[in-house]
Amino acid sequence: MDQLIIFFAVYFPYIVIAAAGVILLFKYKSWREFFIVFATSGSAWIITHILKNLIQASRPEVQALFEADGYAFPSGHAAFFFALAISTLFFHKKTGYWFMFFAALISLVRIMAGVHSPVDILGGFVLGALLAYLVKYIYDKFAYSPNKV
Repeated sequence: MDQLIIFFAVYFPYIVIAAAGVILLFKYKSWREFFIVFATSGSAWIITHILKNLIQASRPEVQALFEADGYAFPSGHAAFFFALAISTLFFHKKTGYWFMFFAALISLVRIMAGVHSPVDILGGFVLGALLAYLVKYIYDKFAYSPNKV
């Protein structure tokens, strides 16, 4: 069971990132959506690392299944993957729901692995969701539309 948790906490995230890129570029054929989804996710990752260094919350004091570097709050994985999922959801509902499931799975197994507490994940989720909604608001307000004058 430990190896399965490690797989979903450490390696599965790379599969999800690759799948998101392939789906956005090859199934939906949209460089714009690809850029928005990954710029939002990447921004969430960067902001979490800035916040981690400001807050300096330590990781849970349990025997973790693998070594995790840095501070715990907010979770960079949760922020990245929920920003990716919610951004994708804005463009493609069915695909977005799958990525929401993947984000929740990755977050849950990182708690099970002992590298995050639930509050770390909640902080990452809130940050990722807020950023995704902010980007959507900006996109909707300023995106080019032939009908806007």
